[in-house]
Amino acid sequence: MAGPEQQQQQQVEEKAEHIDDAEMALQGINMLLNNGFKESDELFRRYRSHSPLMSFGASFVSFLNAMMTFEEEKMQTACDDLRTTEKLCESDSAGVIETIRNKIKKSVSAKMDSQRSGVVVVDRLQRQIIVADCQVYLAVLSFVKQELSAYIKGGWILRKAWKMYNKCHSDISHLQETCQRRSSVHQESLSVDNANHNAPVENGVTAEALDRLKGSVSFGYGLFHLCISMVPPHLLKIINLLGFPGDRLQGLSSLMYASESKDMKAPLATLALLWYHTVVLPFFALDGSDTHAGLLEAKAILQRKSVVYPNSSLFMFFKGRVHRLECHINSALACFHDALELASDQREIQHVCLYEIGWCSMIEMNFEDAYRSFERLKNESRWSQCYYAYLTGVSQGASGDLDGASGVFKDVQKLFKRKNNQIEQFAVKRAERLRKISPTRELCILGVIEVLYLWKALPNCSSSKLQIMNQVLQSLDDASCRGLKHLLLGSIHKCHGNMRDAVQSFQLAARDEYGRQINSYVQPYAVYELGCILLAKPETVGKGRSLLLQAKEDFTGYDFENRLHVRIHSALASLKEVVPQ
Repeated sequence: MAGPEQQQQQQVEEKAEHIDDAEMALQGINMLLNNGFKESDELFRRYRSHSPLMSFGASFVSFLNAMMTFEEEKMQTACDDLRTTEKLCESDSAGVIETIRNKIKKSVSAKMDSQRSGVVVVDRLQRQIIVADCQVYLAVLSFVKQELSAYIKGGWILRKAWKMYNKCHSDISHLQETCQRRSSVHQESLSVDNANHNAPVENGVTAEALDRLKGSVSFGYGLFHLCISMVPPHLLKIINLLGFPGDRLQGLSSLMYASESKDMKAPLATLALLWYHTVVLPFFALDGSDTHAGLLEAKAILQRKSVVYPNSSLFMFFKGRVHRLECHINSALACFHDALELASDQREIQHVCLYEIGWCSMIEMNFEDAYRSFERLKNESRWSQCYYAYLTGVSQGASGDLDGASGVFKDVQKLFKRKNNQIEQFAVKRAERLRKISPTRELCILGVIEVLYLWKALPNCSSSKLQIMNQVLQSLDDASCRGLKHLLLGSIHKCHGNMRDAVQSFQLAARDEYGRQINSYVQPYAVYELGCILLAKPETVGKGRSLLLQAKEDFTGYDFENRLHVRIHSALASLKEVVPQ
């Protein structure tokens, strides 16, 4: 008996010749989100040459697969697919529109003129929006590489996309304003038929079509603002991207508008909002360290969409993210295991769930479960086997299997492929050091606590687990990791709300010179942490701001430098909102 997604696919295909592209594309995306990944991909690829919208749907599925795995091969495939869609829109649009215009000139009926003219306007705007969307996704794929050249390339792509969004947004807004004026003037005299929402309002374009197009452009427009708001300001200056920073609030507002529209990207806007509130916001420490408002918004979205996507693995995944951020780790693990089962035919979703299961297990200090999840990723994933091997090794060593961990640490160097990737560089250096000094269980636990800190996961740990971590760190007396030890102790004290001890530990870390060669990031991160604590009190705001600027300007060439610059940029931007400069 066919499952829900197979039945949905059959219904879509039966209607393919009778419904408009927008409706078929929306149903294809909904099919994807309800675990019909294979069926959705087949539908879009079968009809990808049918229209620009269906081509874009196929390219988006490819892009989503790339973003869920970060595998080089899938990222390259996504780039190729997006460029194919872009060329289809740009090369065909002039010829198609000119053909329709010629038909309009030959048409005798004025009504037909209006309707055909409407087709031209909608087709032109739709193609321009799709091209801009493709540009944004290509920029995102560049940013993922976390390299300076990739940031610059991505920035120039975004500049082109922004101009197209701005023009489309202006055109659609003008048409909507015309619609509203005519509706207001003729409201009393309109007949029931003419009052219909589908009645032509300007050049044969209906209000319904305008609403959908506004939702379509708002999706990319919102993503654009979010991406730019997260780019460090010194990189914006290098590429002279726009001359002003992205507006995060405008981006969120636009995505919310898109999520409630009838465009095919409405479900994608919903996913983008969930991704922002549960992944980006806490990881980059945007809006300070307070993620409460974002969690409330994510929970409200999940509640609203539960009827439409009752068993979606992606929505179950985001539900797990909310539980994790609320420190309900057992509930989070249950959601991730459910999502893993629901995505039985989707390897990429399974890997994302395994990754979260591994992290939740580290948060719970259940090192054996963490080891099993990361080992499976090391063997199955093609994204960064080097990084997964390091996480496998520290988890295995922390569980007490030091011989097994030593063997895995030897594999890390062999799996090192992306020489310019910050995460792999970090993994190789850490694994090499642990291999040379013969790892102890305490040093492997130190490695686990370190990645929990760098990936902003320590605040998700319970007080009892933080206390155990504190005890392990206090027992370490290796001079080479003294600064790192104090940085992590300071963060644990901060999680406990013990700011006095946190400040003391961060000060010790900031003064550590001996371990600077091994742990190059410790000093700038410690100065940043001190600055953030001082920003919380009105009487020390000035000193806190000075420390943030010091962390930004006095250090260079350390691990995860761009990551810290984004966090500093966010902290300073939040400060300007509270205390205008």
